Amino acid sequence: MKNATFYCYSFGCRVNQAEKEVIDHEMQNQGFILNQHNQDVSIINTCAVTHKAEREAKQLIYKLKRDNPEGQIVVTGCSATYWKKNDLLKNLPIDLVVDNINKEFLVKLIQNRLSGQASSNLGGQNKIGMDKYLNSGRALIKIQDGCQRFCSYCIVPYLRGTPKSKRIKNLELRIKNLGQEIKEVIFTAINTEAFGFDTGEKLITLIDRTIEVTKIPRISFGSIHPWSLNDEFLNYYKKILPLKRLVNFFHVPIQSGSNKILNLMKRGYTREEIMEKLQSIKRLNKFALIATDIIVGFLDETDKDFQETYDFLEKSPISKFHIFRFSKRNNTAAHYMSKNLEEPSSAIKMKRAKILADLGKKKHEAFLKKNVGRTSSVLFLNNKFGDYQEALLDNQIPIYIGPDKPIQPAQLYEAKILEYKKGRLFGKIV
Repeated sequence: MKNATFYCYSFGCRVNQAEKEVIDHEMQNQGFILNQHNQDVSIINTCAVTHKAEREAKQLIYKLKRDNPEGQIVVTGCSATYWKKNDLLKNLPIDLVVDNINKEFLVKLIQNRLSGQASSNLGGQNKIGMDKYLNSGRALIKIQDGCQRFCSYCIVPYLRGTPKSKRIKNLELRIKNLGQEIKEVIFTAINTEAFGFDTGEKLITLIDRTIEVTKIPRISFGSIHPWSLNDEFLNYYKKILPLKRLVNFFHVPIQSGSNKILNLMKRGYTREEIMEKLQSIKRLNKFALIATDIIVGFLDETDKDFQETYDFLEKSPISKFHIFRFSKRNNTAAHYMSKNLEEPSSAIKMKRAKILADLGKKKHEAFLKKNVGRTSSVLFLNNKFGDYQEALLDNQIPIYIGPDKPIQPAQLYEAKILEYKKGRLFGKIV
């Protein structure tokens, strides 16, 4: 198949997005051409955290096959692994399934599927122009996979396996090879706590080495998991704050603010413990943006339990919420616990999600307003809002800069935050 085209779709977490970037590069290096319209090969990196994520992947599969019956559909990721394990692929119009354990061989398997017709002698073109992160000078770097925690609601450890970490020396090499146009690396992991469990290395060492041996001005994380926020990490954050290299954004998925629910989820910490960690971050930097994931409607969550979560979030320094309605996954601990514990109705879950969404909107607005008047370094993105260019502050908050002068994406400047208006921050270059 001469000049075979492809496009990779990704659902779910930033780890999946980082894997997509690797797939994009490997496919292009082997001669495939990136194209999102009637492509010869469609790769779908799936997610299985919720039934909704699984359903959306299936809908995309059917749409792609309906729109382009001759195109090849390749599925990988957590839902693909789940479907394969549970013999659920029979009615899906899929040409190739690659489970998580074989994902690193995905490109080779696609080449074999196409009988060697698309190979490296096609003179692959490295067309990265369609990637929203790379176009804005940002690169997602996967540092770790798998999890040992087995939280009761979570299917991911069953599909991604035990923790596996990239070695720091290999991550250093990859970052050095990114090119001068990259201004930010975003480290992604299934569980940051598990980084180095298998290699004897530490997360702090990874940050330290990135600061020491690379010139990347911005280092950030997709998520920092609660177990990573120990005294050693917090002291290290205090130490490197003056360097202004680590982006002041902490997405900490706590899942609940009720000790009873946290215990049922097998999270291994209390609301009091996590509150102290979050407040420690805020004491070090009042402009650090703290975000979280919250599950509503978990098994046996009463009105009292939900109110505890609401009160926790209201009092906490968390300013951004991602809210999920509990989705029971087969073969998880919660699946078996549900035989003895009542699950709130869909209506109750929706009501609670709406209440938290309203609180989150109020808290996020208040945090945005606190940023008005200060000056921050900003990274310009490849996005516009009318005549305004979008950029990211040093805490990942978007800011919109007026059209005083044309600015190319992936450039760093200093900006003054002038005003908050209709949910957005506006400013100017200084």
